[in-house]
Amino acid sequence: MAMVAMALWMGVLSGYDIAQRRLPNWLTLPGAVVVIAAAHIAGRGLSAVLGGSVLAGLYAVVHLVSRRGMGAGDVKLALGLGALTGCYGADVWFLAALVAPVLTTVVALVRGVRRVPHGPSMCLASATAVGLVVW
Repeated sequence: MAMVAMALWMGVLSGYDIAQRRLPNWLTLPGAVVVIAAAHIAGRGLSAVLGGSVLAGLYAVVHLVSRRGMGAGDVKLALGLGALTGCYGADVWFLAALVAPVLTTVVALVRGVRRVPHGPSMCLASATAVGLVVW
């Protein structure tokens, strides 16, 4: 049930980012809170908080250096997705963190554009990394 809820959350986030080119707080932040709370209940709270904090911190640095390269919504989404992948281990977190920018770059190259929403790639990379462990 929890995985279905996460998949729905990521689907809504991805669709919204594609359509609106933004990730609103009302979608990103409650998801992060739910992921961290669920991880805490499952005994993985520390891993989730570390994963979310580190990924959001890395994204925040990119955002501060290049606001055009990374939106604030991506930074806030990184908190929840970093927490999700972090509670499954450093290898899952690392895989998702590396694959997301590669996916975004590939989409931009294939479409022949300079800017594409990064949220869908973040969601797909995180879901895939977690899926590899869960299934």
